[in-house]
Amino acid sequence: MTSSSSSRTAVVTGASSGIGAATARALAADGYRVVCAARRHDRVRALAAEIGGVAVACDITVDDDVAALVEEVGDQLTLLVNNAGGALGQETLAEADLDAWQRMYETNVLGTARVTKALLPALEAGEGTVVFLTSTAAESAYEGGGGYNAAKAGERMLAGALRLELSGHPVRVCEVSPGMVHTPEFSLTRFGGDQARADAVYDGVPDPLTAEDVAEVIAWVASRPAHVNVDRLVVRPRAQASNFKVFRTR
Repeated sequence: MTSSSSSRTAVVTGASSGIGAATARALAADGYRVVCAARRHDRVRALAAEIGGVAVACDITVDDDVAALVEEVGDQLTLLVNNAGGALGQETLAEADLDAWQRMYETNVLGTARVTKALLPALEAGEGTVVFLTSTAAESAYEGGGGYNAAKAGERMLAGALRLELSGHPVRVCEVSPGMVHTPEFSLTRFGGDQARADAVYDGVPDPLTAEDVAEVIAWVASRPAHVNVDRLVVRPRAQASNFKVFRTR
């Protein structure tokens, strides 16, 4: 990066927990001024106080919230981490809750597009980097994953199209695609608060990824020299050979 650490600003969406919070901490440790954006303002306010960042209450599906985020960022932005999103349910297509599918599309695709579009002028001015946090759900479909597969594949296409559209512009467009990451809330949210079902996802899996593992990868991608673009980086735990093959001790 060409700018000094004191002048670098990063935005992390969905920063109130999990990978978003871990990424905000990692970037702050790397010297960024971190704008922590999330719907749960009490949590991001506490996180911002911890890392010396800035908290913004932001639902990425709401235009006014995104406008407030843009106002906080100002004229230049070094790094945007599009982390907000998530999965809801794991029903088959025959039993799909299409309202949940729509919410996944609105957050993972339309919300991500809304934030990225709004911050592009600041990213261009700052010769910045956009990191889209997708998922190995975008790599291949799996039973019960149709809605999340479609949402994350859609987000992947945003990254790919934007990279083509910005060819020749001083903005890097990168994608980090994690596999099995054990965080307190991802699977719990996906299964509507069913703790037993959420725990079963990771049962017997030795050393699934942690939020900090993924945050370290995001920080590494962002720290490459300005001429180096990591188009897509897939990261899984060693125990997960694919979406279909996971080693379990029981």
